[in-house]
Amino acid sequence: QVQLVESGGGLVQAGGSLRLSCAASVIGFNITAMGWYRRAPGKQRELVAGIANGGNHKYADSVKGRFTISRDNAKNTVYLQMNSLKPEDTAVYYCSVDRGVANWYAWERGMAYWGKGTSVTVSS
Repeated sequence: QVQLVESGGGLVQAGGSLRLSCAASVIGFNITAMGWYRRAPGKQRELVAGIANGGNHKYADSVKGRFTISRDNAKNTVYLQMNSLKPEDTAVYYCSVDRGVANWYAWERGMAYWGKGTSVTVSS
């Protein structure tokens, strides 16, 4: 059983910052990876940033240098620090976690379990 609770979304001006948090409540297995995805209006869902056990991480090219993903294993919580936000970052951001073996090819498309999403709006 998995419950993911996201927080931290909101409205911000371009150039501003937001920090998203996702607390995972998991029964029966260990998380092997945590990630943030987003779906912008009229676009497909995309991987924004992911972090696997051992610290291996991956970022979308569009957010490299601006976003940082981090993880508190003791709290089963993943964070996404978003700086220098742009209007094109406007989207619903989803937290996701996986229990399988490391597979970034699959994780590009999505992990196994999903939160309900938190909305981020960046005004110009």
